Amino acid sequence: MESRPESPRPQGAPRWVAMFYRPAAGSWRTAAQSPHRSPVLYALSEMTRAVRARGDEVTVALWGPKDGTWHRFDTPLKQTAVSLPNPGPSPGEPAGLAERMTGRRHQVLMAGLTKAGLYDLSPEDDTAVQALAERLDEASVRRVAHWLASAGGAR
Repeated sequence: MESRPESPRPQGAPRWVAMFYRPAAGSWRTAAQSPHRSPVLYALSEMTRAVRARGDEVTVALWGPKDGTWHRFDTPLKQTAVSLPNPGPSPGEPAGLAERMTGRRHQVLMAGLTKAGLYDLSPEDDTAVQALAERLDEASVRRVAHWLASAGGAR
């Protein structure tokens, strides 16, 4: 197991900051920052997915304000890549349309989970999301995503 140095505390006034570890350089870099937590978590989620899509390992640190000072918050990132199963067409639908609609429902659910603060899923979680995307209709998926987004806003 490769050892990594602790993430350095960001410079300046406390705000929300996501930092990524760059193994090739052996250093940390600021990847996203904002006075608000939600945009940083969203950026963290998108960057994590992009890095994993390339097959690379992801190590991040999330810093933010707590009682007026810097505080490092836990990030529930896993070190494994998530792969999505390829769903088959539903009866009566052309294969391309079925894939696009399932992909669209999956995207809506993932956006809801991100807004709820669940920005990195385990393979088991992603399997459950895919099962919902395949079985629920568009209106039901949007309703579930709305509930998730509302739950995330109540923090």
